[in-house]
Amino acid sequence: MMADPRPRSNVYEIFWRFAAERQRIYDARIAGLPGPWTEDRILQTYKFCNTYRAADRVSQALIRDVIYTDEPTAPADLAFQIVLFRTFSNINTWRFLLAHFGRKPRISDLTDGSLEACLNMIREINGRLYTGAFILCATDAYGRRIKHLNHVELFRHMFVLGDLSEKLAAARSLAEVYAELHTYPLMGDFMSYQIAIDLNYSELTSFSENDFTQPGPGALRGIKKVFEDLGPRTPQDVILWMVDQQEAAFARYEIDFNGLFGRPLQAIDVQNLFCETDKYCREAVPALTSARSKIKAKFTPATDPIPVFFPPKWGLNTEARLPALTTA
Repeated sequence: MMADPRPRSNVYEIFWRFAAERQRIYDARIAGLPGPWTEDRILQTYKFCNTYRAADRVSQALIRDVIYTDEPTAPADLAFQIVLFRTFSNINTWRFLLAHFGRKPRISDLTDGSLEACLNMIREINGRLYTGAFILCATDAYGRRIKHLNHVELFRHMFVLGDLSEKLAAARSLAEVYAELHTYPLMGDFMSYQIAIDLNYSELTSFSENDFTQPGPGALRGIKKVFEDLGPRTPQDVILWMVDQQEAAFARYEIDFNGLFGRPLQAIDVQNLFCETDKYCREAVPALTSARSKIKAKFTPATDPIPVFFPPKWGLNTEARLPALTTA
């Protein structure tokens, strides 16, 4: 039996208390309660992702406005739309594309050049196509010199010249979905994992989110803060170990945590929570230094409402539970 990792006791507790408090804030806002939603000074001051990745603002837009719409969509086009949306992760870019085409973009828009022309126009008008949330691999892999044009060539490689959608349909695990994505230029470890999870929100694939995980740089920093020694376990092992430990940990620290309407933490959520714990500890435990020492983004409530919606296969979408949330 593999030995357990050795936690740094105070930070290990912070991880679980942060997960519960951030979820409590989310629940309070869904319930329409007025702020402030927490007495935690750090959470009041700085911006943190939700405890559950699927509840975050961009993921909600993906689930609601890309995957589960009333527009009839062929499986190959849906796979393309998911990859396209997550590559930019910018809700305004997606809205501009919808307005321009009068529908969701399709693979045919890659073939005839209209998608590239539209992206060029968005860049000229808005000056920004991408979110700042992800650091994307930006090599000149396809010789186009400009980042978004290289990504257009990536999309063509995947869906016009290649058969990614067929390979995704044949995948037998979340790890295989990740592996297929990871074969392409510009698709690094982290982005391949994020898009694999996005595809799994849809009906294109339907694997447990605990089948596979791939920690990003922020999660690796968080793991180093939460644990003194991983022993024989890899960071991937530790994330899955935390998934298994959650019930015992919340009980140990007498923390009330009901999950996302009863849904427990999944590996992708724990991966994100390690990243957020790294950020939180920059203020809570500044002696634990890492490559980053400050939390850059301050918390500012958004004003436009977002209807809360999760993949129907999770069984969470009931009108009584999920009113419009003013902000994620």
